[in-house]
Amino acid sequence: MGPFFVDVSAALTLPEAGHKLAAVDRLSGKVCIVTGAAGGMGEAESRLFASEGATVVVTDVQDELGEVVAREIRASGGVSRYLHLDVSDDRQWRSVIDLTVESYGHLDVLVNNAGIGSGETDITEVTVEQWNSVLAVNSTGTFLGTKCGAEAMRRSGGGSIINISSVYGLVGAPVGASYPASKGAVRSFTKAAAVQFAPDGVRVNSVHPGFIDTPQTHWMMSDPQTVRELVDRTPIGRIALEDENARIVVDARDD
Repeated sequence: MGPFFVDVSAALTLPEAGHKLAAVDRLSGKVCIVTGAAGGMGEAESRLFASEGATVVVTDVQDELGEVVAREIRASGGVSRYLHLDVSDDRQWRSVIDLTVESYGHLDVLVNNAGIGSGETDITEVTVEQWNSVLAVNSTGTFLGTKCGAEAMRRSGGGSIINISSVYGLVGAPVGASYPASKGAVRSFTKAAAVQFAPDGVRVNSVHPGFIDTPQTHWMMSDPQTVRELVDRTPIGRIALEDENARIVVDARDD
């Protein structure tokens, strides 16, 4: 994979449910930070990176759940630790990056996974507070992570940054405003970062999943009509799973 931005759609590329990919330690010696990793896609990404041999720094604002993820990775034979990180806070980003480099010597991979939705249904109903809170995590958090992560990677000769956008960063959403706006910003920002950091050996890519079954979306899965509508809009004819998206993210960091 080259230094430039690549759109990857989980809805278009996933294998059949239940398919497993054997760990091959292709990331042995690599150090990885994953944000929003206390559950959902971030947890699945962290576990897969660790199974491939990477040292994984699990970060989130849900400290108890994040500690559990890191502890279970260690119990499975991996190397992992948990650090608290509010991705919208520049100082916390610098502290996490600095502590990671001090502990492990370098940073090779950063997954800007942390993201939130707002639950809004109509653009006219969106408040400024809702808009700002979603963009602070989804867009500003990705900017700060890329900025701080790339600085560390430059010093060590290169690395890979993977920004998690969404299919709604590519197409219009039937409801809401702040979430698709924030994910569209991630896509465009990734293009700029990929071009600017390419000479330093830092690759920057974005992944654009379709709908994925995670704890954050379980409230939607209780409505059979909503599930049918989601499946109808998904080319593979089913809802994607966390582990499937994680494999795409791991593949996105490959040289």
